[in-house]
Amino acid sequence: MSIESVKAHFRQWNREQDVMEFDTSSATVDLAAETIGVIPARIAKTLSFRGEGEKALLIVAAGDAKIDNKKFRHCFGFKARMLTPEEVLEQTGHAIGGVCPFGLKNELDVYLDVSMKRFDTLFPACGSTNSAIELTNEEIYRYSYAKEWVDVCKGWEDSEQEKKVG
Repeated sequence: MSIESVKAHFRQWNREQDVMEFDTSSATVDLAAETIGVIPARIAKTLSFRGEGEKALLIVAAGDAKIDNKKFRHCFGFKARMLTPEEVLEQTGHAIGGVCPFGLKNELDVYLDVSMKRFDTLFPACGSTNSAIELTNEEIYRYSYAKEWVDVCKGWEDSEQEKKVG
C-alpha cells in the first residue's frame, strides 16, 4: 500500500504519526480542502509529467494553480505532457488521488512551484485517497528531496493582480 511507503518515508524524520487519515475522500483538491477545513489553494497537489527519457518529473503546486505550458517549456525545454493514471502508478507507486512526492517507487525529479510560497503551511496527500500531512514549504522541500523551486503555473496570481489593479 502506498500510504505505508509514505509513512516509512516520514519515519526517518519521526513524522509518520503526523500523517492524517480521513473517513472521507481527499482525492481531489476540493474534497481534500473540505475534509481538512482549509481553502483549496492550501492543498499541495502533485502533478506528474513525462520527463526526458523514460523518467517522470513531479511538480508540486498550490491547489488553485494550473500549469502554464509556455512557462513549463521555458523552464524544462520540452512540452508539458501529463502521465496517464497507469503511468503515474508505475512511476510513483501512488494512484491518482493520493499522488505525492514522498515514498516514491522510483527516484524522480521533484520541483516545487512558487505558487505555494504564499502559505505558511500546505497539505500534500500521503499516498492514498484519504490522507494528508500539514507541512511548511521548507519541510515539503526537504522531505520530497526537491531539486528546486520553479515558476511554471498560472491562475493563482489572478486575485493578487486584481487587488493591485483595483
